[in-house]
Amino acid sequence: MIEQLQRLPSIGPKTAQRLALHLIKRPEAEIQQLAQALLDAKKQVGLCRRCFHLSAEPICSICRNPQRDSQTICVVVDSRDVIALEKTREYKGLYHVLGGVISPMDGIGPEQLYIKPLIQRVSADGVKEAILALNPSVEGETTTLYLAQLLKPFTTVTRIAFGLPVGSDLEYADEVTLARALEGRREL
Repeated sequence: MIEQLQRLPSIGPKTAQRLALHLIKRPEAEIQQLAQALLDAKKQVGLCRRCFHLSAEPICSICRNPQRDSQTICVVVDSRDVIALEKTREYKGLYHVLGGVISPMDGIGPEQLYIKPLIQRVSADGVKEAILALNPSVEGETTTLYLAQLLKPFTTVTRIAFGLPVGSDLEYADEVTLARALEGRREL
């Protein structure tokens, strides 16, 4: 059980051991519920046909919501990013999940990502703004620049600001983060 739990992301040997010992102490009915929930999720959850976010339905609840701004699409790497942005309760548009970033070292090119459906959505649906919300890694930057070139003929392309996290000190920030914070400044 410990070995299997360690295969999960961010679960090291000690955490796996703690989880295993905790699960062993739980009532059998509770363990059966957990096992059934895992099996049900694996069988029922797939990708939204429109935005490629995780969904138990062919079209996810975000894409089906008529209250969402259909003229704005936020492009993200994976469903974790959608969940994080939704927690802010600030973004009211739609999403498009790429399913990764361009990474030649890992053998991932544009063909392996959901880029073609993004271009089709933006060009056909009258999208006024595509917000690129990819991580500021080398691969994220490469993917951002690639997408910007493809999307600019059809819509306004923006990217989320990067900079200092709330509660941090300037003296501990690296040069790239400080430079991005300066670039992303805005008038008060």
